[in-house]
Amino acid sequence: MELTIAQKLDALLKLQSIDSQLDELIKIRGGLPEEVRDLEDDIAGFETRIGKFQGEIKSLEEDIERNRVAKKDAEKLITKYKDQQMNVRNNREFDAISKEIELQSLEIELVEKRANEASFRVRGKEDEIKSTQAALNERKEDLKAKKQELDQITSESQEEEKEFIKQREEQANTIEPRLLNSYNKIRGNALNGLAVVMVKRGACGGCFNVVPPQRQADIKDKKKIIVCEHCGRIFADVEGVPEPAPVGRGR
Repeated sequence: MELTIAQKLDALLKLQSIDSQLDELIKIRGGLPEEVRDLEDDIAGFETRIGKFQGEIKSLEEDIERNRVAKKDAEKLITKYKDQQMNVRNNREFDAISKEIELQSLEIELVEKRANEASFRVRGKEDEIKSTQAALNERKEDLKAKKQELDQITSESQEEEKEFIKQREEQANTIEPRLLNSYNKIRGNALNGLAVVMVKRGACGGCFNVVPPQRQADIKDKKKIIVCEHCGRIFADVEGVPEPAPVGRGR
């Protein structure tokens, strides 16, 4: 059976009442849910940073190991060349081997320098991990405390919230989808969550702009769904008697 405009407005007003009560319950939690989300984001960021540092340390340690192997190889070659110098047949061979020994000595200096630089960077990354880990531990303690506080507040109102959610679902099912979508859209854009309002003292109950008397009369008649021309909220009714429309004077 097709509902009248008055019945549709009444259904919307009831849904708004349930939603407003839900909003009040959620408001009790204050900024805790957002604080918990922010702390969780911080923790994820710190853990990512620590993982990045650990990856960099692993790469540096691999460089150190490669340089260590390169140094050992160079030392073996120097030993080999020195043995060969004992059996040279002329000065030219001696000078050639001496040149190879010099090159390998320079290679040892280079890989030692690289290894020392890598070790220095490893220590720097380890210090960054320690400071980041300290900040991470602090955030985890804060998160634990905030979650406990939020859980306590939530548990106190959990049953009431479940009941309101159940009522909301039942009430939403009585409203045609197109109208419900409009209601949800208006409510989502409203800072105070009000999508359906009354005209109070000649003004919109949502944005408080004046509603002309003739428009109040139309709202009171409930022949069609009327929205506020300033904020777009749906008018459910007029509190009290609407102000009379001005009558023109005769000449």
